[in-house]
Amino acid sequence: MNDVLFAFLLTLFAGLSTGIGSCVAFFAKKTNKKFLSISLGFSAGVMIYVSMIEIFFKAQDSLIGELGTRLGSWITVISFFGGMLVIALIDKLIPSEENPHELKNMSMQDMDIENRQKLQRMGVFTAIAIAIHNFPEGLATFVSALQDPSIAIPIVVAIAIHNIPEGIAVSVPIYYATGSKKKAFIHSFLSGLTEPIGALVGWLILMPFMNDVVFGIIFAGVAGIMVFISFDELLPAAKEYGEHHLSLYGLIAGMVLMAISLLLFI
Repeated sequence: MNDVLFAFLLTLFAGLSTGIGSCVAFFAKKTNKKFLSISLGFSAGVMIYVSMIEIFFKAQDSLIGELGTRLGSWITVISFFGGMLVIALIDKLIPSEENPHELKNMSMQDMDIENRQKLQRMGVFTAIAIAIHNFPEGLATFVSALQDPSIAIPIVVAIAIHNIPEGIAVSVPIYYATGSKKKAFIHSFLSGLTEPIGALVGWLILMPFMNDVVFGIIFAGVAGIMVFISFDELLPAAKEYGEHHLSLYGLIAGMVLMAISLLLFI
């Protein structure tokens, strides 16, 4: 029982690190369009890099280990684009006038109520994507902690570092839309809460059925979802609110931070 509690606490720490990232909203100037543009580009860089470099290949390794190189590779790719298809269908079902991706040209000072709502929904949508990502991530952290706590600790620290910029991805658009630092923090904080929830569900329900194939399919699908949201939502919004190069600089900065966080724990 002590091992289970320790594993859960590690997962809780990793997941709630999104709250650190959300604190960036407390230091943001509401009318700073350049900051918003760079932050959204940064968020896209984080999500694209972690999806393509970490999550996708973890899924592939898991599936190849169980199904062989050829079938495992095919299932990984199908699951990756399947995740994109799922989120694209969800996006398609949202009426264009309510679609958080359909952003208009506006100044931050003159943003009307409708456009503020759209930007807020974009932040919430990002929170949902990150929550989906954190759920299987929490399950993976929990399982590794149960198997070998000494190995799990550096994994948890790495995930915590990853979750800080993810917190930024959620808090910034919600803060700019609502002007409420409290709402920005709460949404960001809750997006990380699915990580310990993933651990609980894994322990109570999924553990008897979980295997490397199911895990690999979930991870590959999540990678596809995050890449789709980055290209369909975060990057267009980043360019909408600032100069093209600002969003690009943010994108590269997000990728660099994720790359360093991965290299630190090799």
